[in-house]
Amino acid sequence: MKLRPLIPVLPVFLLAMWLLLNDSVSPGHLVLGAVFALLVTVAIARLRPLPAWPRRLYVAIGLIFHVLIDIVRSNLAVGRIILGASRYQPTVGFMKIPLDMRDPHGLAMLAVIITGTPGTVWAGHDAENNVLTLHVLDLKDEAAWVRTVKQRYERPLMEIFE
Repeated sequence: MKLRPLIPVLPVFLLAMWLLLNDSVSPGHLVLGAVFALLVTVAIARLRPLPAWPRRLYVAIGLIFHVLIDIVRSNLAVGRIILGASRYQPTVGFMKIPLDMRDPHGLAMLAVIITGTPGTVWAGHDAENNVLTLHVLDLKDEAAWVRTVKQRYERPLMEIFE
C-alpha cells in the first residue's frame, strides 16, 4: 500500500489560489476558501479512483529539460518544413512503438509530451499489447524515433511513476 502525504497538496493549493485571486487573507476569505478547497477535493477524489504518487521527482527535472529541448528542436524543424514546403516534401507516416510502461499516469504524461511536441501526435494506444501508434510529420528514421521515445521519455517516466 502506498503512503499518502502528510499534507494534502490539492486543498492547500486551492486555498492559496483562492486567497491570491481574492487578494485578501481576511477571516471570511480564509473560511470560504477552505470550504471551497475541501469541497472540490472531495468531488475530485470521487472522479479519480487511482491516485498518482510520483517518486524520484529529481528525474522529472531532467525529463523537463529534455522535453523543452525537443520542443524547441521540433519547432525549428516544423518551421523549416512549412516555410520550405515547395523544396522539401516530408515523409509523413505512422509507426508502432512497443512500450514497457503500464502506469496510466505515466502513459498520460507520455501522451502529453508526444502530442505537445510539434510534428508528432499520439495517434493511439493498444492497451492489450501495450503498443503506441505515433504519427510523425517527417518520418525519416523509425529506429531513431523508437530510441527517442523509449530512452528520453518512457524510461524517466517509468522511474517517476512505477
